Amino acid sequence: MSTVESDIDGGRQERAPLRAMIKPLVILLLAVAVILGGIYAWHVFIGTMIKKGMAAGAAAPQTVSTVVAATSSWQPHTEAIGSLRAVRGADLAPQASGVVEELHIESGTEVAAGTVLLKLKANDDPAKLAQLEAAAALAEQTYKRDQEQFAAQAVSQATLDTDVSTLKSARAQVLAQQALIDEKTVKAPFAGRLGIRQVDEGQYLNAGTTVVTLQALDPILIDFYVPQQELANLKVGQAATATVDTYPGVHFTGTIASINSKVDTASRNVQVRASFGNADRRLLPGMYANVEIDRGAPTNEITLPQSAITYNPYGDTVFLVEKSGTDAQGRPASVVQQRFVQLGATRGDQVTVRSGVAAGDVVVTGGQMKLRNGTAVVVNNSVKPADDVNPTPPNE
Repeated sequence: MSTVESDIDGGRQERAPLRAMIKPLVILLLAVAVILGGIYAWHVFIGTMIKKGMAAGAAAPQTVSTVVAATSSWQPHTEAIGSLRAVRGADLAPQASGVVEELHIESGTEVAAGTVLLKLKANDDPAKLAQLEAAAALAEQTYKRDQEQFAAQAVSQATLDTDVSTLKSARAQVLAQQALIDEKTVKAPFAGRLGIRQVDEGQYLNAGTTVVTLQALDPILIDFYVPQQELANLKVGQAATATVDTYPGVHFTGTIASINSKVDTASRNVQVRASFGNADRRLLPGMYANVEIDRGAPTNEITLPQSAITYNPYGDTVFLVEKSGTDAQGRPASVVQQRFVQLGATRGDQVTVRSGVAAGDVVVTGGQMKLRNGTAVVVNNSVKPADDVNPTPPNE
């Protein structure tokens, strides 16, 4: 075999493996192309269906509840929570130790000032008092006798001075013994209502043991705190209103009695005390109360239910309902537009709107989560959110 033929046979042998490799590569590339084409077609299909779904969703109107913005009389006021205390109150106790001999306490009754409520056993105290009174009487007689003798120059001035000192000492001892006896008697220091009796007849009491509490309940005071910014709006004699959960719906009227002369440096609050009439004794010391103080003249403000406001970090918004022609069935169509608002004070379920909403605007109060600018809506006010100035929880 020649050299040329050998080279030809060698080239054929080298190309044979290449042909064998090309066919699988072509098949592999075709399979990859088919798979990628299928994936692309699937994504196109999904995107088309999503667009159709979104278009159908956008076309369907959303059901919302609405309210017409209107002006109402608005009375600015200061609110606080306070505690009730008696205008005069005391826990009564004997100043000396002893056994209870007389007890004149009827729990829950009204007593006059000076009423004797309790007496401890006197023991020998009256006898000591009588002895000291006799010594004082003798000292007084001696002094008078020596005065006569001194006028006749029968005794010296020194004797007379001694008699004066002896008489004063004897009288002082009488007063001290009388005070000791009085310490074993408990009297009402002022008129008021007694609390529940804490002791019994025959019981031994140490000095300072509380036997009963006495509270003067009419008028009654409420102490509360307000921020220092409110000081400019408060003055003595200003009207105040209080409510307690014991009597729902009942408003008690009173006036500011005093304002503390300093502001608490820790909280920057100032203590205020208001006085309320309590002839029926419904208010008791220790209760807590909600206090409202009107300040300034009433104003007319645009108000909305607080549920109409969408609160956001970048600003508070509302949705306004606007007419936009008719729908496919020829019915009047409505869409919503989002509007930024500036809010003012709140009371109950209501909030004042300083800007962004005008009287007569129709504002969405329910269903805002599914809305955006231009969304078509259907109004259904069969169920409305709360819009009460003084809301109360439902009875359980």
